[in-house]
Amino acid sequence: MHAKKFAKLVFDDGTILDGDGFGYSTTVFGEIVFNTGMVGYTEALTDPSYSGQILTLTYPLVGNYGVPDPSIVDEDGIPKFFESSKIQARGLVVHELSLTASHWNLSMTLDEWMYNEKIPGISGIDTRELTKKLRTSGVMMAALVVSDSEIDVDEIKKQLESAPHYDSEQFMDDVSTKEEKIYGDDENTVVVIDTGAKHAILRNVRDIGYKVVLLPWNTTYEKIMSYNPKGIVLSSGPGDPQKCPDTIDVVKKLIQDNVPTLGICLGAQIIGIAGNTETYKLKYGHRGQNKPCVNLENNQVYVTSQNHGYGIKPESLDKSDFNLWFTNADDKTVEGIKHKTKNCIAVQFHPEAAPGPYDCKFVFEELKQLMEKN
Repeated sequence: MHAKKFAKLVFDDGTILDGDGFGYSTTVFGEIVFNTGMVGYTEALTDPSYSGQILTLTYPLVGNYGVPDPSIVDEDGIPKFFESSKIQARGLVVHELSLTASHWNLSMTLDEWMYNEKIPGISGIDTRELTKKLRTSGVMMAALVVSDSEIDVDEIKKQLESAPHYDSEQFMDDVSTKEEKIYGDDENTVVVIDTGAKHAILRNVRDIGYKVVLLPWNTTYEKIMSYNPKGIVLSSGPGDPQKCPDTIDVVKKLIQDNVPTLGICLGAQIIGIAGNTETYKLKYGHRGQNKPCVNLENNQVYVTSQNHGYGIKPESLDKSDFNLWFTNADDKTVEGIKHKTKNCIAVQFHPEAAPGPYDCKFVFEELKQLMEKN
């Protein structure tokens, strides 16, 4: 219903790509990135780590299984098929949009969902060429325009020049909960510090038998400890970890007091900084569900789900409080760290999966062992 509109993708290096617009007619600006997953567009689009970004999917056909019903929740009230309450990516770029959809729990088409959420999409793009461009040049700023009439490219270029750059944006007030949220009524509590938490993180903590208390990203150490938590999870999320100084200070105290702590993705980078590592921006990041990581404790390779644009500098580990736990089999980046003396672990990949694979769910069991040992 909302496809076949005018659409252009305008890059800050002057490149212009024409395509067919779908979803909502509007203009958005953001950092353009690519994800190599074959499935999981529902989970990806609702992952808060994509806040501020225009998402390109490299798999050529998107939308063929539609979108499930957002109102379906589990027994704890956590949505079953979505990673947050809305689409977080600013726009979507695909090669071919499936105009029909079929699936047993289909509620609407991808096109309908994006229209309802006021998100623009562009199809008919050579996403292979676009991905090669980003791998060569690195991620860059872009404008995605979907319109019911012809598009003035010169005007869009001017707007793109003055749009806020991704690296300068503050995302926490957009992606973090504003108030505490409690899931489950178990005796023992895990506090999840919400720097852009996916629902799957909450589900996995519930699965290991703990009540979840979800707290805003800048909650004080005293407030966190007032819940008498058995452990802490620092969630994934968007942007530069250096933009979360309050959280870094809190983590320093958690480490000092030996509170069992797990960091995921952005949470891993925050833990790293708190333990004297340094972080940096990757050229084009890791986004997909096929990223091989080596567990150095048993030399086993795991296939992981990932979504991040920043990482821990490998050379900074030598002078830090951490040992290397996982490394990336492709590019030798840091994928996991363990504190040398305290109950603190962190992984750069997503052990909660969503959409998958589930190979690394055991990381939550590692947290459970730290909490029960304590």
